[in-house]
Amino acid sequence: MSLSVPKFAHPLPLPLQHRSNGCSMSFHTFTPFLGSTHKLRFTAPVKLNARSNSIVVSVSDAVKNKKLKSANNLLITKEEGLLLYEDMTLGRFFEDMCAQMYYRGKMFGFVHLYNGQEAVSTGFIKLLKKEDSVVSTYRDHVHSLSKGVPARAVMSELFGKATGCSRGQGGSMHMFSKEHNVIGGFAFIAEGIPIATGAAFSSKYRREVLKEADCDHVTLAFFGDGTCNNGQFYECLNMAALWKLPIVFVVENNLWAIGMSHLRATSDPQIWKKGPAFGMPGVHVDGMDVLKVREVAKEAIERARRGEGPTLVECETYRFRGHSLADPDELRDPAEKAHYADRDPISALKKYLIGNKLASEQELKAIENKIDEVLEEAVEFADESPLPPRSQLLENVFADPKGFGIGPDGKYRCEDPKFTQGTAHV
Repeated sequence: MSLSVPKFAHPLPLPLQHRSNGCSMSFHTFTPFLGSTHKLRFTAPVKLNARSNSIVVSVSDAVKNKKLKSANNLLITKEEGLLLYEDMTLGRFFEDMCAQMYYRGKMFGFVHLYNGQEAVSTGFIKLLKKEDSVVSTYRDHVHSLSKGVPARAVMSELFGKATGCSRGQGGSMHMFSKEHNVIGGFAFIAEGIPIATGAAFSSKYRREVLKEADCDHVTLAFFGDGTCNNGQFYECLNMAALWKLPIVFVVENNLWAIGMSHLRATSDPQIWKKGPAFGMPGVHVDGMDVLKVREVAKEAIERARRGEGPTLVECETYRFRGHSLADPDELRDPAEKAHYADRDPISALKKYLIGNKLASEQELKAIENKIDEVLEEAVEFADESPLPPRSQLLENVFADPKGFGIGPDGKYRCEDPKFTQGTAHV
């Protein structure tokens, strides 16, 4: 089978031909698309539910055949399209508001924005059930919003207020919501992958051991390209494949780990190929196209829900801002940034919706106006919310804070106004 995916250009030379598992891959280096994967040509069959030696780069034959038989060539309904547009726009506008509030001194610490990557969050998370779990990274605001955490709760967390989804103790990098099964944002790379693997194991244990027949919950583990050279990534891929856990490993390959190019840091930049090495499907998808992401995500999630095990999905995307708001973003080539700006996933979806008469300019503008109001209310709510009490400093830190945080009088020592001036005298 010959399967074409978008062409990519490499700034670094690669071998003209490589053979793996009997599959011939041809690399074409002079193309207009900047990214990590070249045009691939496979002679092996493409099957998403294959285990060991099969290579997977797209959706399964069953999905393709279904599309060929369908009289309707549209990939989504109007309702689905408006939902996707609203969620992606909420993510973009929210992050833009974060930048404003950060520079006004309303937020502190490191704030990592998601601009440009919205197709990945929306394409995956809007297919989940409420009971399904999401594990994120330090770039976690939009994942939380897509999973249903209210904008006011996320904004309050960024403001460090008691009304935030993590009670003001997590800040930008540690969003959490038990109600929405957002298990957390994790500041260190690969830190969340074992947590996500454990959540998937919990789902399988409840279903197969505790005999909870309706427990078909799926876990999504989001992480970046830099994480894929970390040991925990490989250990968890192995464990998830070995136990056929209901998890989807979602690589948000935005091509840069702070200021280090993915192509300079990884011996084989095609991350998706690491899936078949552990006996699970590996899929590469254009992460700037929400419809393509959604198509792959739907099958991977359904596969996990059926008990057929994990999938590794590499979403090739791009962040429009620096690594964090403290990053002047001087290392990336302006031409590269302009190239991806022209492929803005929200603009592409808007063009699709209008071009296929699924929505009008007025309908989409109404959605944008609605989101503006939501965010204005979120900022006002966060600004007026109270700060956490000082006693909260020692909560969720020690199992028993006596002897450290509680004085002889039984009161929290952190309630002493001098507590934050130093601890030598305490």
